[in-house]
Amino acid sequence: MSANGAGGAAPAMAPAPSAAWPMIRAMVGIGVVCGVAIVAAFQLTRPVIERKRAEALRAAVFQVLPGAATSRTYKLEESGAFTPLEGKAEGARLVYAAYDAEGRLLGVAIEAAGMGYQDTIRVLYGYAPERRAVVGFRVLETRETPGLGDKIDVDPEFLANFEALDVALADDRQSLAHPIELVKKGEKTQKWQIDAITGATVSSRAVANILRESTAFWMPRIEPRVEDFRAGGAP
Repeated sequence: MSANGAGGAAPAMAPAPSAAWPMIRAMVGIGVVCGVAIVAAFQLTRPVIERKRAEALRAAVFQVLPGAATSRTYKLEESGAFTPLEGKAEGARLVYAAYDAEGRLLGVAIEAAGMGYQDTIRVLYGYAPERRAVVGFRVLETRETPGLGDKIDVDPEFLANFEALDVALADDRQSLAHPIELVKKGEKTQKWQIDAITGATVSSRAVANILRESTAFWMPRIEPRVEDFRAGGAP
């Protein structure tokens, strides 16, 4: 006979609390706190980051359009016209007109981006309507290989490609007469060609592709509407 009498079965024992539960609860709590902290930090630093990017962009506009004293942001309307930007315009297609000290239009700076060897490359280039050419180029953001791919922003010979890069329109006024193309270093013979950087062909090709696609879109829209920008430089 069992100790409980009358042959009855011993009552089931309540399971002991899992030793892992306090650890799981602590980890979840830490995760929530960290998540909130990250979001809060992002929200607090976002205005600073946006201001710094705007300042860097403004400086780059003056670099890709030498001689610029002032600049003004324009957005491309559905009608094809360019109008001065008033306030923020999320998702708008923007360009930046630059003027000399007398208010004369020097050119239009255009942002463009595309995939490089490792990540997206963001660039800014300056277009001079009178010359129908790209006359300046800067890399705004890149994560290309240090010492190789990142030369696209510092190599003097490569940057010389963008002092007078031909982007004239064809007779149809809807496309480039000669789309930008990349050639091996030392083989450039035409004004619309870009000499590659030895050892950084992938990054060089990425820049050529970015500019070819961007100029194919923007030149047919900007060249016929140059007068839209001229008025913006008036005192």
